[in-house]
Amino acid sequence: MAQLFQVHPDNPQARLLKQAVALLTQGGVLAVPTDSSYALVCHLDDKAAIDRLRQIRGVDDKHHLTLLCRDLRELSLYAKVDNRQFRLLKAATPGAYTFILEATKEVPRRVAHPQRKTIGLRVPDHTTLLALLEIHGAPLLATTLIPQDETEPLNDAELIRERYEHQVAAVVDAGACSLQATTVVDLTPMADGGEPEVLRQGLGKLELLGL
Repeated sequence: MAQLFQVHPDNPQARLLKQAVALLTQGGVLAVPTDSSYALVCHLDDKAAIDRLRQIRGVDDKHHLTLLCRDLRELSLYAKVDNRQFRLLKAATPGAYTFILEATKEVPRRVAHPQRKTIGLRVPDHTTLLALLEIHGAPLLATTLIPQDETEPLNDAELIRERYEHQVAAVVDAGACSLQATTVVDLTPMADGGEPEVLRQGLGKLELLGL
């Protein structure tokens, strides 16, 4: 049965987050709160965990997965970012936005989009998740926790644990989070002088991006 780590939303206990990170290191998939809805996360370099994450979510390798990064400096290690793209990223991070960018060689091939060689990236604005990333010491691969054949993401830790008790290693509970997914913006057209393309309007406000 999935473990449940109940942490303080403003001052999450490092002891519990270290236990969660240990499960990730062992190949576990976790359900974690974000500044939008809950997300499924796993280790970036673990093929079996990535396959399991996709299976739980019900998506194939053409569905963009997202790298959760601690800051823009870390994000720029995994994505090719020009000056125009960086200015837009700086205006909207941290926040409830997922940006599609061209992946660098630091991103394993099986994680990037097979044709476009792109990856989703974001810097969340959530105390517990940022603390988890800090203890983990590297980005986590993520996807919004939307059940198969449904359209709305989940945000209740107890319900998630009950529903996925045999599929995830643990659920991190830091109190209720939003029921909205992130706003997804494709920045790759900017590399050729084009404009950003909004793929999904979610919690992140488009006005902040000038769109």
